[in-house]
Amino acid sequence: MPEHPTPAPQLSDYAIEIRSKNAGPFWVTMETFMKDSAGYAIAADDSFLNEQVIADLYRVDATQVQIFRIPALNAVKISFPRPVTQASLRDRDIHAGQHHVPLACLRVPHHPLTDEAQPVS
Repeated sequence: MPEHPTPAPQLSDYAIEIRSKNAGPFWVTMETFMKDSAGYAIAADDSFLNEQVIADLYRVDATQVQIFRIPALNAVKISFPRPVTQASLRDRDIHAGQHHVPLACLRVPHHPLTDEAQPVS
């Protein structure tokens, strides 16, 4: 019987919490709080998580994406314009509380730290 390859871990596997919220009526902010410095190194790695990755995930202009890496907190904060204004007729998530899901599900491909620092359960 053929073996099924194990899928790459998700970013959420290395995080304590990944959340999203409004940053006013026109912006969304997402925060990743990683479990340890190894997880932070993955999330903060510009070759893994950058403005273009966020632009592709959320269909926004990469030049509008802002990423803040905060090593003292093992956190990465990401902000970008909301696709629709908060509470407008087409707004399906008035608090932007579900915007973090695509980021949390982002697969972590082979990374130098993933071999040594497996996700902590």
